[in-house]
Amino acid sequence: MSMSGNIETIEVLVKSITYEAEDVVSLDLRPRGAPTLPAFTAGAHIELHLRNGLPRSYSLANPQHERYRYCVAVQMDPASRGGSRFIHETVRAGDILRIGPPRNNFALVEAAERSVLIAGGIGITPIWCMLRRLAALGRPWELFYAARSRPRAAFLDEILALDPDTRRVHPHFDDESGGAFLDLEAIVRSASPTTHFYCCGPLPMLAAFEKATAALPAETVHVEYFTAKRPVEAAGGFDVVLSRSGRTVFVPEHTTILDALLAAGIAAGHSCLEGVCGTCETTVLEGIPDHRDVVLSARERAGNRTMMICCSGSKTGRLVLDL
Repeated sequence: MSMSGNIETIEVLVKSITYEAEDVVSLDLRPRGAPTLPAFTAGAHIELHLRNGLPRSYSLANPQHERYRYCVAVQMDPASRGGSRFIHETVRAGDILRIGPPRNNFALVEAAERSVLIAGGIGITPIWCMLRRLAALGRPWELFYAARSRPRAAFLDEILALDPDTRRVHPHFDDESGGAFLDLEAIVRSASPTTHFYCCGPLPMLAAFEKATAALPAETVHVEYFTAKRPVEAAGGFDVVLSRSGRTVFVPEHTTILDALLAAGIAAGHSCLEGVCGTCETTVLEGIPDHRDVVLSARERAGNRTMMICCSGSKTGRLVLDL
């Protein structure tokens, strides 16, 4: 391993690139200089440190027992900021990449009596990993998988083959349903009280999912965001005190805490810049953050013990961080 900024990275070989669906490819990443990669659990993601300087987070799709490789799926985003476009147009089999170790903000509760998993589009990536873990454990599960069309549904054939003798997989395609969305309220309403729900997909689906599950115990509802649901806080106008060095950095207007620290020459791990990956999570020692992330739970945000410095600001004129 080596360090990129203050983030430990791992060198991997792109063993192969596979077409998984329209505008979706998967990368099979193998370790270099070591026989295995760090262990991970279903729902985890890694950061790819691309040669164009962009760190980007992608969920792991392969079974968690596979220590010899990581597999990520990447959908070409028409509004790409450079990550997906770079992977689709530039990365090739045989390339060497650097990645960050696995992190998991979307952990599977393996002991749940029943799990209902809901995926939209490329949101199937962490869900596919979870399905295989649940199948390996023999735990009850049910999948609702929405995509624009069958050709755009990555891993569909493999998912259907996972349990071909039951009706636990419910594909839903926009072009075959008159554009109607999944009835998430009906899905939630029909489940048993002890069911755990998981959802990963586009923002409208996640908003509908959170509405449908609002009355359920928070510990049974699990959401993974790929993009932010609130704009980053860049109002500025406050000081950040770094407790380890005693240094104070002023965060000016139109600037995030992360940008101010980087401009001051202070290394701070980061990836998504939107508060969805958790890489920049930092301990708060004093002050009240203005939380804008989708990683922390409501209880964790209320506790103000940590914050995501890439997107969150401050409600007080001074924040003391454990940096």
